[in-house]
Parts: sequence; C-alpha cells; structure tokens
Amino acid sequence: MNFIKYFYSFVFLFFFILTTSAQDRAWTYSECLEYALENNLSVKSGELDVEMGEVNLKQSKADMFPTFNFGGGYGINWGRSIDPTTNLFISQRIQSLGIQGNSSLTVFGGLQKLNTIKRNKLDLEASVSDLEKARNDVILNVVTFYTNVIFNQELLGNAELQLSTTTQQLGRTEKMVEAGSLAISELLDLQSQEASNELDVINSENSLNLALLTLKQVMQMLASEELEVVVPEMEAEDYGFLALSATDIYHTAELMQPEIKSADLNVQSSVLGEKIAKGALYPSLNLGYNMFTNYSDAIDPFTSRDGTFGPPGEIPGAGFLTQDPTQAITLLTPNPNFFTVNNGVGNQFNDNLSRSLNFSISVPVFNGLVTRSGMQRATINRARAEINAREVRNQLRQIIETAYNDAWAASKAFEASQKQVEALEESFRVTEKRYNLGAVNFVDYQIAQNNLFGARSDLVRTKYDYIFKTKILDFYQGNPIEF
Repeated sequence: MNFIKYFYSFVFLFFFILTTSAQDRAWTYSECLEYALENNLSVKSGELDVEMGEVNLKQSKADMFPTFNFGGGYGINWGRSIDPTTNLFISQRIQSLGIQGNSSLTVFGGLQKLNTIKRNKLDLEASVSDLEKARNDVILNVVTFYTNVIFNQELLGNAELQLSTTTQQLGRTEKMVEAGSLAISELLDLQSQEASNELDVINSENSLNLALLTLKQVMQMLASEELEVVVPEMEAEDYGFLALSATDIYHTAELMQPEIKSADLNVQSSVLGEKIAKGALYPSLNLGYNMFTNYSDAIDPFTSRDGTFGPPGEIPGAGFLTQDPTQAITLLTPNPNFFTVNNGVGNQFNDNLSRSLNFSISVPVFNGLVTRSGMQRATINRARAEINAREVRNQLRQIIETAYNDAWAASKAFEASQKQVEALEESFRVTEKRYNLGAVNFVDYQIAQNNLFGARSDLVRTKYDYIFKTKILDFYQGNPIEF
C-alpha cells in the first residue's frame, strides 16, 4: 500500500516539475515563428489552396484520356409487354437483364483541354506563391511583435532602474532630514517622485503584458497560456545602414518576393483563359464507342434448323398394339426440323451483343452569345490581372521606399539619442552629487532625473526601431530574419 502511495506521489511530482519547467521556458524568436506558422489559419488555408490546385491539374490532365462508363439493369414485367428477344408483344411474366457500356474521346475541341492544363499548372504555381506570401506575412508579424515585446521589456527595466535610483535617494534624504541637513519638504518631494516612478513601472508592466498578448494572438496562442521570450543580444551598432539605395532593394525584391510572382502567374493564366474561351468558337470533333447486350427468360429453348424459334412440333404415325393387333394407335415422334439450344445468360449475352462506333462534329453557329460573352469576360479578367500586377509592384515599391526612409530616419534618431543620453547621464551625475551636498534643490534634481529617464526611453525606442526597420529591408532582399 505504501509502495502505491509513493509511486503516485512520484508521478505527480514528475509531471508537476515537467509542467512547471515547460511554463517557465523562454521562447526564442525561431520557436515563436515555428509555432505561429503551424497554427496560422491563413497558412492552413493557403495549403488547402495548393492541394486544390493539384487536384485541378490532375483532373485536367485526365480529361485528355477517353471516358468509359459501364452500367446494367434488371427488370421484371407482367401482363402485355414486348419480348426483348423478338420485339413482339407477349402476355407473360418476363425477367430481363441488360448491360451497356460507352466510351468517348474528344479528337479536337479548339485546344481547350490542352490550354486548361497549362492554365491549371500556372494556377497551382500561383497558389504556391500565395502560400509563401502568407508565410512571409506571418514572419513579418512575428518579428514585429517579438521586437515590441523586447522593447517593452527594456522600457520596464529602465522604469525599474529609475525607481531604484529614487528609492536609494529617498533613503539618503531621510537620513539627512533626521540629521537636520535638509528640510522635510525635500523628503516629501522624493516620496512623491517615488510614487510617480512606481506608476511608471506599473504602466510599463501593462505595456509589456499588452505586447505579450499581441504576440500570443499572432501566434494563435491562448491568452491564458504562459509566454516568456528570450531577449537576444542586439546592439544597433551591429546593424550598419545598408549601402544600397531603395531602388536597388526594390529591384532585388521584385525578383524574389512571392506576391510579384503570383501576380505575374495570374496574368499568364488569364491569357490562357482567353484562349480557352476562344476555343469554344471552333468546331469540336468527337469519337464515340457503344456496346449493348441483354438477357431474357422469355426466349424459347427450341429453335428450328432455319434459325426460327418455336415449339418442337410432332409428326403423327400409325401402328398396332403388339398384344392386341386389332386396336390401332397413333404414334408421336419428335419433329426433326427443331432442336434444343442452350439459351443461358452467357450465350444470350454473346448472341445479343451489339457494338457501334461513331464520329460526331459540332459546329457552333449561335448559342445566345454565350461564347462571345465568355471571350469578353476573359479579356476583362486579363486586363484586371495586368492592373493587379502593376498595383502589387507599386505597393511593394512604396513599402520598400517607406521602410528605407524610416530606417534612415531611425538611424539618425538613434545617433542623436545616444548623444543625448551620454550628456544627460553626466548632467544627472553632477546634479545628484550637488543635491546630496545641498547645493541644488529637489526641483532641479527631479528635472534632471526625468530628463534622463525620458532620454533612456527614447534611446530604447530608437534602438529597436532602427534594428527592426533594418531587418525589414534585409527581408525584402531575401535574407532570413534572425536574432
């Protein structure tokens, strides 16, 4: 009994440790991205679109082969009906069984089937590109909100540092007030400043929680699940500004980004759509083959030597009984002109087998402008696809131009923030030293501290803004995003 108790305790402890360690595990960027790609609904929908494209392509290829269909039927008739073997009216119960098959092949149909294969192949390639585009969107979203989490973590650290500095200063001020070196108002001002710093910490924690929630939503993770991210070592100095121009980056992206490839494939597909619609104007030539056979239990099991069916017949003859020669009798002998045949299912199927081979041609003359309207719609679709391709290129160019300008501005802002922090750190160091000596009042100390806190927050913001925008430009050049 004690062994079972210890065993269950061990199992409980093991799973508790395992669960706790899983919850406390910090997620890297790669793990967040992998989780998001596995659970993103747009990606799953894109995968289904690819599967559908594969099915459509396979079906269009199979349409090039002849069709063949096979069927049969069984029936029972009562009363007056037609004998399926003689086509004569009879009044009896008949069981019949029929089998038929047919095959057809389009010899020429305006090249519609061939062009459909080509179009479905292009549509499949476009679906693959659309799936890649969906994956890229997930990558950009994850890197955006992953960076935002790290940014807010550093802001929280900055707020906690300021609170710690104020708390330490408050302790020194309390001693100086007790010693009579400072007025009680200085202590009250510092207590107010500490409360303000505590509020900054709370706001930073809320911002961090909101950033984590947004990242969870991008990853399709429940808000109740624990998520802690790894803070990688990232220094803005490691991300030098690109020497390429925005135009150079765009030309590189134009050759690599899946949305451009998908738009171009849709244009090619629309051109084939025009050809398919135009193919309906040509005559179509079809080859057909049919076969039919049947069985009926109404067939007579006797047949004449000339091939006609009927009763066996009898030939009368005269004779006498051997016991009583006075009594004459009539002798019945089989009719030699009729004989019994085997009219089973197999023989009837073989005897009744019928085949036919036919060629047919269909020439479109007038069908309510259906073909002409189809051609016009195909032309409109091609024009729309061409416009969409230009629009996609314009959007990509504008995104890159904006990202390039943003990265350039972020680099300048980061450089300025660095200089500002360096200057304010020295200014605060001097002010704090003078405040401890009683050379300056609390207002001057508070202004210096708040200026330094704001400058450090700006430095964190400009740092991650610059790193993020540099990575975006790398992404559009085909470089993987890594931390």
